Amino acid sequence: MAALPHTTPHLPALTLVLGGARSGKSRYAEALFEGQPGTCCYVATAQAFDAEMEARIAAHRARRDSRWHTQEAPINLETALSSAAALKQPILVDCLTLWVSNLMLAEMDIDAQVRKLLDSLAQLDVPLVMVSNEVGLGIVPENALARAFRDHAGHLNQQLAAAADHVVFLAAGLPLTLKNPGR
Repeated sequence: MAALPHTTPHLPALTLVLGGARSGKSRYAEALFEGQPGTCCYVATAQAFDAEMEARIAAHRARRDSRWHTQEAPINLETALSSAAALKQPILVDCLTLWVSNLMLAEMDIDAQVRKLLDSLAQLDVPLVMVSNEVGLGIVPENALARAFRDHAGHLNQQLAAAADHVVFLAAGLPLTLKNPGR
C-alpha cells in the first residue's frame, strides 16, 4: 500500500505523479483528491485490448467511489480535459504513457499531439493531476519502436514537469517530492 499524501481541499493547478509500473502512482494520485468537494473527473486513457488489461481497468474502477465521473479518452485527451473543466470538476488523468502508446498505435504525430495537450493546459481553471510512467530508468530498449516510445514518454514527462506546480515520484509505494507548489 502506497504511503498516502497529506491531502487538503486545495490542489495545485497541475500536479504530475511519476513512477515505475506498480509503484503506487494511481492510488497516490487518487488520494490527492480526498477532501475535494463534489464530483471529480477521472480521465482514463487505457484501452482493453486483452483480458489482462480488462482486469486492470476493472480494478482501478472498483477502487473509485461514486463521486468519481469517468471519461474515456484514449486519443483526444485535450477534448476530455476541456469537457471536464467546463463542469468545474478537478481532473485526474491516468495515464499519459498509455496515451502515448495509443497515439503511436494510431500512427499520429506525437509531437503535435503533445503540443495540443500542453496548449490546452493553459485553458484549464480546475486542478489537474496527471499520472505517467517513468520509463527511462532501465536499459536501452533493443528495438526501434520501444526506443521511440521511451523517448516520447520521456520528452512528455520533461515538458509536463516543467509546467507543473507539483511533481512527485513514487518508488516502492513511497512518494518523493521533486517539485513543491510555491517553490
